[in-house]
Amino acid sequence: MKISVVIHGPEIIDSGEAKIVLEKLSRLGEVKAELGGTMGRTAVLDAGLEKIIDITRNLKPSACIEASFETADLICLLNRGKTFETGKIFGSKVASRLKDCEKKPVIQIESPGCSFGRIIPLNKKAENCIEKLSETLGIPVEKPLPFHNSVFIENCPKTGKTQVIREISGVLPGENIFVNGIVIGKALSSKIRIISENGFITAIEGGEIKEHGLEKLHNYEKREPVDLANAWIKSGDIRRSTSLLPDARKQSACARKSRFISRAGAGKVVPGKVVLIDHIAERTFELTTSAELAVTVGDDTTDIAGDILFRLGIPILGITDGDCDEVACQTEFYPGSVVLRLTAGNDDILGKKIKQELLRGKSSAVLEDICAFKEDVLKLAEPLIEDVFEY
Repeated sequence: MKISVVIHGPEIIDSGEAKIVLEKLSRLGEVKAELGGTMGRTAVLDAGLEKIIDITRNLKPSACIEASFETADLICLLNRGKTFETGKIFGSKVASRLKDCEKKPVIQIESPGCSFGRIIPLNKKAENCIEKLSETLGIPVEKPLPFHNSVFIENCPKTGKTQVIREISGVLPGENIFVNGIVIGKALSSKIRIISENGFITAIEGGEIKEHGLEKLHNYEKREPVDLANAWIKSGDIRRSTSLLPDARKQSACARKSRFISRAGAGKVVPGKVVLIDHIAERTFELTTSAELAVTVGDDTTDIAGDILFRLGIPILGITDGDCDEVACQTEFYPGSVVLRLTAGNDDILGKKIKQELLRGKSSAVLEDICAFKEDVLKLAEPLIEDVFEY
């Protein structure tokens, strides 16, 4: 039997549960594991599991499952939610997004290392193999939730405009609310509804809006609409857990030596690719392919992207201004990184100048001399700099 395992989130990897489940499933047949989502990639690298769990694609869990229908006999969704209830809701949401849910058996393995861990069938075909899977993993079976619809389209009685309403489950009061990787508000209750009109977010019921976050989301004066129904939405920290194998994390980072650091020296010209990561930290892996240096714009972006790039052996030039939502649990920057702290409200302004004046309006460029580029950035930033941190 060919078994496809779609792994969601860093917590199931950090806990060590993912590795154990994969080993047990291998007793039943050939196992192929893939990460569904983005932020779990760092956990895979920290645990040294990149040869076991495929992290090369950036697909949502539902897309991973649908891709597996062509090659697998059984698909398992492996997850560890904040609570068992939020985990069940997550599985129901994923199942509801499948175009042909009954093509192959789909089973959720929720929080397998916890006392409340359960095996949950996500379609009718799963009933044929659910007991065998339960026996192999030593986890009891739970009845599934009805498919959970979290998106509603209504006409606003006051404005007459079409509203898209997105309900968010598993939110705790005080948590940040992300849309497409940008913090747009903070939760005040456990029941959150995000409302948009004609592609622009107008309200967060049960929470408060962060106006500057909405500006970033809609690309400032360009006022770009957002497809709220299909947007990536998350609450809480980017990564709630830390790896149980800190040594593996350090070895993983050390194994990826930066060519920029090893070749740079006084008076040396260092050519290479520079990329700009401007408030889209969740795309760090894709954006930094073959890069020697990353310019990160924004406090949270610098923390998240810098921590990811620590593992890839890529230094950063961070542009911050103290407006931090503290979404990263821990941060390490690769040696040779520099973070600039500017006066309030100027990180975005400098980011635009770097793009227009030094990168010719693009988000990446292959330069003849990266060291000279760094000096040019410092000259642009000089009137705004409050502090400089070198790593």
